[in-house]
Amino acid sequence: MTELDLAGQVVELVRRLGGPGAQAEATVVRSDLALTRFANSFIHQNVGESGVSVRLRLHVDGRTAAGGGSLITQDGLRALVDRTLAAARLGPPDPAWPGLAPSAPTPSAPAFDEATAYADPDDRAERVRAFVAAAGGLTTAGYCRTAHRSAAFANSTGHSASGRTAEAAMDGIARTGGSDGVARRCADRIGDLDGAALGARAAAKARAAADPVELPPGRYEVVLEPAAVADVLENLAFYGFNGKRYAERQSFAEPGVAQFDPAVTLVDDPLRGSGLPFDAEGTPRAAVTLVQAGTTRGVVHDRRTATEVGATSTGHAAPGATTWGPIPHNLCLAAEPGADARASVDTPGAAGAPATAGDLSGAVADVDTAALLAGVRRGLLVSDLWYTRVLDPKTLVITGLTRNGVWLVEDGVVTRSVRDLRFTESYPRVLGPGAVLGVGRHAVRLPDRVDGVWWEAPPLRLASWNFTGGASG
Repeated sequence: MTELDLAGQVVELVRRLGGPGAQAEATVVRSDLALTRFANSFIHQNVGESGVSVRLRLHVDGRTAAGGGSLITQDGLRALVDRTLAAARLGPPDPAWPGLAPSAPTPSAPAFDEATAYADPDDRAERVRAFVAAAGGLTTAGYCRTAHRSAAFANSTGHSASGRTAEAAMDGIARTGGSDGVARRCADRIGDLDGAALGARAAAKARAAADPVELPPGRYEVVLEPAAVADVLENLAFYGFNGKRYAERQSFAEPGVAQFDPAVTLVDDPLRGSGLPFDAEGTPRAAVTLVQAGTTRGVVHDRRTATEVGATSTGHAAPGATTWGPIPHNLCLAAEPGADARASVDTPGAAGAPATAGDLSGAVADVDTAALLAGVRRGLLVSDLWYTRVLDPKTLVITGLTRNGVWLVEDGVVTRSVRDLRFTESYPRVLGPGAVLGVGRHAVRLPDRVDGVWWEAPPLRLASWNFTGGASG
């Protein structure tokens, strides 16, 4: 049976076993996930997983429960419905139940690439080989992954939807004896992943990061590369534009207020890339503008949080959202107006070019980043952020570390590699009014730890970033 047939069968079982008052929604997902990992410059693992999952949520006698399974036989689906009904009857009343999504047209899904959906190990190995070869003898490690999901939704109101997605991603480092360089990309087509370009970039940055100096803590002007900006976007998404946190007054977001620099526009757009055209409640998905030219426009919602604050669901329901809240998982920071937001920053750039004496700019900065560096009198170029943890969710003060390369910039020129630094900073503050000095012309899509989640951003030049110590404290 198709995914839609299975979802409809589950809903019909709920009607028969739970009675006419039972409300149900079912999602069926067929997935093919594959990963090729490499370390010490050779492939050491190739894994693939194919399966079908069924998720059921129902509301009966004023109580709500959810369950899931992967056994799609008649007996397996019956067992899923039976145990979910039993859980609902034992659960507490749910007066905030928002009801089921009504019937609505589902938007067209993003373009689907068959070559990505059905990529084989050789397709991924080819990109790994190119990455390793381009690193020119440096030790390399990382992964190349492909993912394909086909999903369908049905509920008791008669609403149904279906769609499918494919995604490819690559993330790798090149390493010298004491320094690392990184390059990563996410794409809708595996053909758009250039392993050689990524390997060359990672290697050039690793070599340029050798022999770092130590700088004192303090506030520095910074240019953040897209990988570092992705961490900023992820934390803004999880803690700021989350409808549950907003309803609980734990978010910094104030719709209608100019909380960001006019250069900042943030849009969550799952249909821009590998995203399903509906959420876990069947609500159609579309682009949602969260910040427009510096002014916060809103947060994302599922049906429950939308009902709580008198809004409308934005199509961000997900399993676990009752606990974690609805989260924008495809957040884009708009590039400079008029620029091609999908362009690559690897090919036109200067990364990998020979460095002149006292100038590492050609080795670490592509053309887009170099244009931002040109205006920096004294500051830092930051490749990547990691191990970031929230200290204050309301103001979104984050502490974390730099990694994979930090460089001193003097009079627009990259002059020295710098040891990794710890920072403590409010992410909304660093993007606040007057704080953004420059936005790159080309946005880059960066993969998250799981498929279907990505962050798209250009490099940013920021007036101030608070570094509080070295990597050891």
